[in-house]
Amino acid sequence: MFGDFSFIAILVAGLYLAAMACIYRILLTYRTAQGALAWIIALLGLPYVAVPLFVLIGRNRFGGYVKARRMGDRAISTLIDQFEQQTTSIRGQPRGTLSDELDVLCKLNRQPFTDGNHCTLLKDGEATFQALFDDMEDARHYILLEFYIVRADRVGHRIKSILERKLAQGVEVWLLYDDIGSVFLSRRWLKELAAAGAQIASFGAGNLRTRRFQINFRNHRKLLVCDGQVGFVGGINLGDEYLGTAMDQEPWRDTHCRIEGPAVTGLQLAWLEDWNWASDLRPELDWSPRPSDHGREKVLIFPTGPADTWETCSLFFLNCINNARERIWLTTPYFVPDFQIMNALQLAALRGVDVRILIPEKADSQLVRIAAYSYLVQACQAGIGIYRYQPGFMHQKVVLVDDRYTAIGTANLDNRSMRLNFEITAVTTSEAFVGDVERMLKEDLAHAKLMTEGDYKERSLLFRLGCRAVRLLAPLL
Repeated sequence: MFGDFSFIAILVAGLYLAAMACIYRILLTYRTAQGALAWIIALLGLPYVAVPLFVLIGRNRFGGYVKARRMGDRAISTLIDQFEQQTTSIRGQPRGTLSDELDVLCKLNRQPFTDGNHCTLLKDGEATFQALFDDMEDARHYILLEFYIVRADRVGHRIKSILERKLAQGVEVWLLYDDIGSVFLSRRWLKELAAAGAQIASFGAGNLRTRRFQINFRNHRKLLVCDGQVGFVGGINLGDEYLGTAMDQEPWRDTHCRIEGPAVTGLQLAWLEDWNWASDLRPELDWSPRPSDHGREKVLIFPTGPADTWETCSLFFLNCINNARERIWLTTPYFVPDFQIMNALQLAALRGVDVRILIPEKADSQLVRIAAYSYLVQACQAGIGIYRYQPGFMHQKVVLVDDRYTAIGTANLDNRSMRLNFEITAVTTSEAFVGDVERMLKEDLAHAKLMTEGDYKERSLLFRLGCRAVRLLAPLL
């Protein structure tokens, strides 16, 4: 009897010691007081539940990646320094002549705006995959791929077929995928591609030197680089659903961007940092950026993630919103903003900026769809227009600021993108490209319904309570 009591006492004491260790870590590293208090209360009140949860999802910094980036590989740091100090022959404007809002983006992620690029706007999966297939077929030296979701379906098998053919021609292939996003990816698909000579790594595991049990962090980036000269970035993963052609599937609306020119070096650097975390193998890549023959567009590649010194994704959006003069239009499938982003949107609308948020009517997450309703009243009262895209599921992540610049990438307006995911965005100031994005978004808005306060206030009390309750889960959505 006394032995059982001693065992229970030791177990309880151990749990509370573990809880104290978690609280110590929280107090040293927390980013929001609300989140820190919630964790502390849970750890003190229900340590047997909260301690395992904190180990799984409680960290807010991707520690091993930080070491791999800043301490473990000086070569990558040198490459970043070299790219940051590129001569004015490929830089869009001297650093001192950039507007403050664009200059600060360069400082945040240590990459320059580069000139001599050509960007092509790719609307939806069909145009994107065709461009991907064509450029991979034209690759002569290497192909770098990094995607959150890779599937062994028709698109996946077409990709694998091209890669196997290029490997047979002597082209190197380096594939990085996320364990969580690609959880259903066939092991056979991977083994066959590896047997053909591809180098493959998963982001979640990390390498033996830096492995950490950090399941809550995801690599949400979607990029491809061919020979260091052509690159792709945007919202489209490698799967049939991004075509929206399945019999039982709603139409899929997404946006991607093809880049040719020096900015591709920025994509390549982001890929290499991620690969450095996941594998000890080192590819030989082309680090001699050359201007495109087809354009003189200014482009900045802006990678963000939980290994950054600052909350770079949040700061990016805040920078865009706070500096908008006439309009800011944002599209996102997941609209669950924190109070900083929501306050900035309200202030922008109150100072006369045309603020429009385009979100899907048909969502792949009902919790996110319901949570979005809870923002309606404060949005409408400030003059923010929230539009729900009607024809099908809208997955694009696009920002349009005035007529001055636009951004296409992988980041959503939710806590996961702001603080937990590795994301990447391409920013361009090209007048022609900005015009293309404006026309695209006007067409999307023409197929969207403007929401009103009544869409929330006139619903049942139970629905409104549900919306507010789900919104409490915003940090986890």
